[in-house]
Amino acid sequence: MKLTVNLKLQPSAEQWALLLQTLERANAACNYISEQAWSNNVFAQFKLQKLVYRDIKERFGLSAQMVVRCVAKVADAYKLDRKAKRTFRPHGSIAYDDRILRFKPGDLVSLWTLGGRQVIPFLCGSYQRKLLPNRKGEVDLLYVRGIFYLSVVCDIAEPTESEATDFLGIDLGIVNIATDSEGTIYSGAKVEEKRRIFAHRRRNLQRKGTRAARRKLRTLKGKQARFQKDTNHVISKAIVQTAKRTGCGIALEDLKGIRDRVTAKRRQRARLANWSFFQLRSFVSYKARLAGVSVVLVDPRNTSRTCIQCGSIDKANRPNQATFLCVSCGFLGHADTCAAGVIRARAAVMRPMVAGQASA
Repeated sequence: MKLTVNLKLQPSAEQWALLLQTLERANAACNYISEQAWSNNVFAQFKLQKLVYRDIKERFGLSAQMVVRCVAKVADAYKLDRKAKRTFRPHGSIAYDDRILRFKPGDLVSLWTLGGRQVIPFLCGSYQRKLLPNRKGEVDLLYVRGIFYLSVVCDIAEPTESEATDFLGIDLGIVNIATDSEGTIYSGAKVEEKRRIFAHRRRNLQRKGTRAARRKLRTLKGKQARFQKDTNHVISKAIVQTAKRTGCGIALEDLKGIRDRVTAKRRQRARLANWSFFQLRSFVSYKARLAGVSVVLVDPRNTSRTCIQCGSIDKANRPNQATFLCVSCGFLGHADTCAAGVIRARAAVMRPMVAGQASA
């Protein structure tokens, strides 16, 4: 399994300026290479490198290997399609390989810049440090809101997946982000409060339209997404730990295209549009693979309307959001917990209804 580790660089003021200059020069070179590729109708990496190599070295003052990496970036961009000429942002990421980047003991990295090799310290947590010996392939230099990061791909060996005889059913929702079949509820109240706060602040700042308001909007950019991503990490970790502890697999609903299929009430539309169900599912999937826990996706139809006791399916079984009351057998329970129990039953008993293995 491939995991990405982001390392925060700690350059001096002079090194910071060199990194920024190198980033801008490399992306300017990529734009020139793209221009030549488009005008000459040459897109294959080897042929494109032969066409522009000497010209790029003379024009932009890049090292031989940085030229190779810039050519590769342009060639990769045209692999998607060749319907339009590709352009590159001045502060877009650039790739380094082992010829122009090397990690050193003591949380240091040596990398090529326009001012020569620079040895720069980086911040690294204990979890990331354990993964770094498994580094594989290129390392990307990123520039995000004035801070430089190295994005490192690590190839991690996966443990053997245990064969599950029982499953932990997980019901994903809007009011409660996730509920498992053991009765644990991961409430969405705090997330909704944060969403409302961010939406209110953005609306007020956009109405002002002043320069200071626009500066503040830039600082707010991404805060909500980062908060939701952190919340999804916390929830997925707890779910996988529960499954690992109980020796169960994990059963999730296949919610692909849920926003197109579900008609939500007006007050719930913003919440439905803002939450990333796929992100939470992908976090659960990769954490489960690292823990050797199996994950399956089941058909989500009528999971919230099916009685776990008698199997009766009726819209009237849900008198309100939080309550499940079967009109057939009278079973009463928490709606989301009951739905998670149905998901568990479908994965463990009705295996033909399993949609397929979850992908990371």
